[in-house]
Amino acid sequence: AACIDPPDAEKEKTGILALQIKESRVPHSELIIALLSNAVAQFKKYKCPRMKSHLMVQMGEEYYHAKDYTKALKLLDYVMCDYRTERWWALLTAILTTALRCAYLMASVKDYIIYCMELLGRASTLKEEQKLRIENNLTKVLMNEVPEAELECDPSSASAAKSLWNDRMALAGSNEFTIEVQDYIPFIQCKAKFQSPSFHVDQPIQLKVFLKADGPNPVSFSKLAVSLSNQEYNQWCVIESSGQNTMSLVPGKTKCYSFSFVAKTEDVGKKIEMTGIELLLGSDRGRCVFLTWRGAGGDIASTHEALLASRSSRRWGRNINTNQEQEWDTITIQHSTMIISRVPRISVQLSHLPPALNNEMYCLNVTIRTQEEGVARDFKLTAGLKPGQDANLSQTTHVTLDGSTICDDTAASLIPDIPLGDLNPNEKLDKSVFVRCSTTGPRVFFCKCHKDETVTIETVIPFDVSVKFVSTKLEPLERVSIDIPFLLMTDVLSSSPWPIMLASSSLELISLTTVLETGEGASECFCLCCPPLTNNNNAVATGQYCISWRRQSSPSDSPLIQTTVTLPHILLESVPLYIHADLPSFGRVRESLPVRYHIENRTSLVQEVEMAVEPSDAFMFSGLKQVRLRILPGSEHQVLYNFYPLMAGYQTLPQLGINLPRCPSTTTQSLRRFLPQRIFVKPQGRQLDDASITAA
Repeated sequence: AACIDPPDAEKEKTGILALQIKESRVPHSELIIALLSNAVAQFKKYKCPRMKSHLMVQMGEEYYHAKDYTKALKLLDYVMCDYRTERWWALLTAILTTALRCAYLMASVKDYIIYCMELLGRASTLKEEQKLRIENNLTKVLMNEVPEAELECDPSSASAAKSLWNDRMALAGSNEFTIEVQDYIPFIQCKAKFQSPSFHVDQPIQLKVFLKADGPNPVSFSKLAVSLSNQEYNQWCVIESSGQNTMSLVPGKTKCYSFSFVAKTEDVGKKIEMTGIELLLGSDRGRCVFLTWRGAGGDIASTHEALLASRSSRRWGRNINTNQEQEWDTITIQHSTMIISRVPRISVQLSHLPPALNNEMYCLNVTIRTQEEGVARDFKLTAGLKPGQDANLSQTTHVTLDGSTICDDTAASLIPDIPLGDLNPNEKLDKSVFVRCSTTGPRVFFCKCHKDETVTIETVIPFDVSVKFVSTKLEPLERVSIDIPFLLMTDVLSSSPWPIMLASSSLELISLTTVLETGEGASECFCLCCPPLTNNNNAVATGQYCISWRRQSSPSDSPLIQTTVTLPHILLESVPLYIHADLPSFGRVRESLPVRYHIENRTSLVQEVEMAVEPSDAFMFSGLKQVRLRILPGSEHQVLYNFYPLMAGYQTLPQLGINLPRCPSTTTQSLRRFLPQRIFVKPQGRQLDDASITAA
């Protein structure tokens, strides 16, 4: 297409220039800022924090181009907090560079120092020559000189800023600045720690302050001070340079400064905390900048760096430089320590004879010795069950100082503050504490007398008791008959590792004295008879078996322990007829053996009894072989037989066959179980005549 030449080129050029002049008067920055502000509000409403931060950075840069440096710095400073937390180092460096220009153009000395220190720090991604230029400017500011203009600054604004800096130099009253660097990432790192979480009052309290510089050149400072919660100790935690000699930090090297002081007696039991650390840059001849850290130091990035260091310390193949960094990152901060009382020069010993036996008064002997140079006054002892164990143990453990009687269940499980009086140097004191444990199992006891001593004691049962019911013929019984005697046999088996003395037992106030070694047993036998019951319950409780005992090694006047064993239930049955026999303990061959049978009617009816004697090869007998009787209620009938043994040895007696027509459910076997079954028969003796005596 052919170009159309303007009819008047000079006039067109003048028109374009006029349009450009008019365009330059349009407030583009204001329009852009208004639109960005609406966008920020929108993203804030829908909770998009990173997008909101990005737009706020653009707003700050737009304010910078509009030469409204105060608002630009305010917006950028707000966004930098988020970028420091999220560790966006490249973005943070770019924003810090813009903020540094704003601070320079405003001649804001404090902000300029803050951003210079952060751009020199480990989070900055600037090159080495850029850091050197910033460090030179920072040095000039500390010397109360005008820094060089920042790069990419508007020339007219830079010349105006230079005059502002000259005015700042003339203000002598504004040459001291305090900067709290905890929320920044400065070019000087600081960590402090007490050497121990606690110190005795007679020990020097030691704390260390670690400093590290991250700038390109060594950093000089003139004062380091640590503030403590008790301000009286602050005077011992200050180090200052003398004269022209200043202290310096080499980049990348950790430097440690140690402080120590002795706590006062009135601070025993109190905590001493670091409230702040102060580092002074500059001097009185220029500007003084106090860098302060809250607590024991650290900054916004040190926590994450310590976490990374702890993880990477487990890896293999680490080089030397990495180890040097980890050496700093792995330094832990200990911001407080506890002042505790001096360790008394006493010893507490516990002596006892384990295990403890259930319910006995177990003796714990406490021996206290003192090596103090003077008299130790007002000794107090706390003894008993250690707190913090199972709640049931405190209810079944009882402690007392009186071992002459058995303590009851109201006694406490812990006795505090037992007065012991005074102890002279090298003197020994013995105290006995008695413990009664009503349940088995392990328990932890402790004694506290300016020093804790603990011991675990196992509680075991002293013996096992077994009970069985037998008939008068020592045959086991599952049921007992009403009003018919039977035997109760008890066996006591010692399970104690120590000999125990059984002083007495009681069922019907029967007494004994027996010593049982481990594994030995003692037996008793009681003859009982159960009366008729008023209710229809077939099972009946037989009562309790009580044993009085103590250790054989315990003193004779020590109290006896009462152990009660509940006897088992027994089943009852009613028999209509009770038959028992009277006969000698033995018989002799071909000599008369009288046997009298007693037949008792235990019912309220007249009972007809059919009785017959069964034949036996071992006996002859005289009497009624078969008889039919009538026995009145509650009456007894006797039948006499003469048995003649035919063979020696244990022989089975002739058995009775018994039948009750009115009680068909009662069998002969159930009635015959009360009768003796066998008897021992001796051989027939020979009569010695005179001839045999003479021959003998």
